Amino acid sequence: QEQLVESGGGSVQSGGSLRLSCAASVHTANLHCMGWFRQAPGKEREGVTTISRNGRTSYTDSVKGRFAISQDNAKNTLYLQMNSLKPEDTAMYYCAARRYFETEYRYWGQGTQVTVSS
Repeated sequence: QEQLVESGGGSVQSGGSLRLSCAASVHTANLHCMGWFRQAPGKEREGVTTISRNGRTSYTDSVKGRFAISQDNAKNTLYLQMNSLKPEDTAMYYCAARRYFETEYRYWGQGTQVTVSS
């Protein structure tokens, strides 16, 4: 069964760090890019960061310099290193994957909660 499974969420104080992982049991050779999204209560889901198969990355402005996305193709695992966390980073974090020639993210994980207290 093709799926993405996140882990690594938790509760930290402001300024702390967390590393999220996303294990992909999909045919990663067919994937153009993967990314992390988040949704806070009462807010729309937003894209946080993406990484293409060739390693090109992008970040939303609010996390630049604090978050880092990476991938281990041998392990079919996506990571999100989050440093200098702020209360406004509190959200459910989802990893997602998009195939070549598709515009929508086809695969989504179940989410992992990140809570940052002040």
